[in-house]
Amino acid sequence: MEWETFGRRQVYGSPWVEVWLDDVEVPGLGRIDHHVVRYPRASTTSVVTNERGEYLLLHRHRFITGRWGWEVPAGWAEPGEDPAVAIAREVEEETGWRAGYIELLTEYDAMAGISDAHFRCFHITGCTQVGAPEDVAESTRIEWLSEAEVVKLLTGGEINDGPSHAALSYYLGPHRLSRKP
Repeated sequence: MEWETFGRRQVYGSPWVEVWLDDVEVPGLGRIDHHVVRYPRASTTSVVTNERGEYLLLHRHRFITGRWGWEVPAGWAEPGEDPAVAIAREVEEETGWRAGYIELLTEYDAMAGISDAHFRCFHITGCTQVGAPEDVAESTRIEWLSEAEVVKLLTGGEINDGPSHAALSYYLGPHRLSRKP
C-alpha cells in the first residue's frame, strides 16, 4: 500500500531543519496532515580505525538530551559536496586527524516514518595527525579506544546517540560478518 500525497506546506525552515505538513491519503484511514521533518543537508558518520585496531571517538555533552557520551566523528555535507569528502573534512575538523582511505559502509534512513534523515556511514583508515581539532566546541576529549572498550561503551549505554550506535554496531556486526570466508 502506497500513500498518496496531495500537497505540502512548510511550517518552519532553517539551513539545519525543516518541518512540513504533508496532505496525504493513508489507505484505510483517509486523508490526514502528516508531520514531516526534512533535513536540507546530507548527514555523514564514520568509524575511524587505526592499524592497532583502535577506534577514534569523541566524548561530548549534548544539551538537548542533557547527556554525556562517546560519539564517532560526524557532520553535514554542504550542498553539492560529495559525502565522502564531507566526512573527511569533518573528521579532520573535529579530531585533528586527516583521513587516509575512505570506504562507504552503509546507508540508512533513521526515522523513515516521519523524516527524510538519511545517513551515510563510512569506514576511515590510514589517518595522519595534522594538528589540534579546529572545532573546539565538538568535544571535551578525543581518544583512540580499543575494540573491547568500544563494545563496553556500546553495551553500557555510554555511546547513546543514534548515528554513532548504528555506525559502530554495523561495523562490528554485519560489516565484519560479510567479509568472513
